[in-house]
Order: sequence, then structure tokens, then C-alpha cells
Amino acid sequence: MSRLRLGVNIDHVATVRNARGEGYPDPVRAAEMALSAGADGITAHLREDRRHISDADIDALAVTCRRRGRPLNFECAVTPEMEAIALAHLPHAACLVPERREEVTTEGGLDVVKGHNTIAPVVARLVQAGIRVSGFIDADLAQVAAARSVGAQVVELHTGAYCEAVRGGRREEADALLANLKAAAAEAHRLGLEVHAGHGIDYETVKPVAAIPELMELNIGHFLIGEAIFIGLGPAIQRMRALMDEARSQAAA
Repeated sequence: MSRLRLGVNIDHVATVRNARGEGYPDPVRAAEMALSAGADGITAHLREDRRHISDADIDALAVTCRRRGRPLNFECAVTPEMEAIALAHLPHAACLVPERREEVTTEGGLDVVKGHNTIAPVVARLVQAGIRVSGFIDADLAQVAAARSVGAQVVELHTGAYCEAVRGGRREEADALLANLKAAAAEAHRLGLEVHAGHGIDYETVKPVAAIPELMELNIGHFLIGEAIFIGLGPAIQRMRALMDEARSQAAA
């Protein structure tokens, strides 16, 4: 079983910074620390309302990731503005996500089935520019097929519902949701898509997800930034990395 990559989302370092309108804590410094602690790449979501990550952050993160030889995963809505920003910076990857101004965090996957005609040309232009395009989708076979049909090279499966069910003690629901994740990962792999996963993952939920053999990458942010308050960002990432490796080793045994 292949080694599972860890992408660290540093959005909520910017959330803390913006709460006071100061210049600190600096998301770019957090990205540097994450990479030094064992992260394989950095994820940042530039929202339309700029509630956390800013355009200047993306400018600096693009430079930092290139200098460190590590990928920047640029999360963005499917809009002309975000497409233009992606094309200007040419990040390693662009992960297309749904976005509502009213939501606290991303509430579900991108509806690629419904949005096929809007999403497909955006994907084509990003791919033509050399950007690896991912669709952040629910673990639904129809969405997997639609992601393949619009030309995405990667799908990132939304793990939020599964993680919430585990934390809520709803074991039967959690088992069913994990089965959906496994089925979606298997189908995506069969269709030739690279499979990632993310949202809501913590120390309690990471191992069952990490054990899914088709997965190549997990993207984790909010929990790691929260845990960093208590133990530091480096140790939080190293603990997550160890649990991911342990899960892969046990699954392969």
C-alpha cells in the first residue's frame, strides 16, 4: 500500500489573524512550519468574501511552495474571478469546491452532476494551463462519474459527515458513511482518478479513512490548527502523520 500524503490546510491561521486585523499569526509562517514538520503540501481556500485567506496570502504561499518544492493546493469556487487567480498563479493543483456566503464551513461536496456544463469548461482551461484539477465531492457514485466526465484528474471525497457521526457516537450511521467512502474511492480509482479525502478529520477519525487503499492524500486543517494551540503545530502534524502511517501499515498487513 502506497504512502499516504498529508496536505495541511492553513486557512484558520488567517482566521485568527483577521479576528484582530493584525498581521499575525502569519499563514505563510504556518505553511513553512507545516512543511518542516512533515506535511507533503499546503492547502489554502481563497473564499469569495476573503473571510480568512487573502489574495496576498496566495501570492506569498505560491512563492513559498515553489521555493520549497512542495505543492500548493488552491481551493476555490467555480467562478470567473477564482479561475483567473488560479491561472495567474498556476498552483500545482486547484480543488473546485462549493461555496455559500452564509455557511460557516464547506457544508457538502460540489454538485458536479448538476453543474456539469458550467464546471467542464473551467476544468478544461485549468488543465490546459498545467494545473491538476480536483473536485471536492460527496461520496456518491454519480458524482464520481460526473467528476470524471468533466475532465477532473482527482476527486477529494468529503469526509465531514462520517467524522461528525463518529464524534456524535452514531456508530451505525458512521459505518454506513465509511462504506460509502470506500465504495466511492474504489469507483474513482477504477475510472482512473486519483483519490483524496478531507474535511473534519481528527485523531479519532483519521485511521479508518487513511486505511482506504485507493486514497493517495488527506487534506486536514481545522483540527490541526486547533490542536496546535495546545501542543504546537509541528507536534500536531507529526502525531497525525504517525496515525496515518500506522493505519496504512495495519491495512497492508
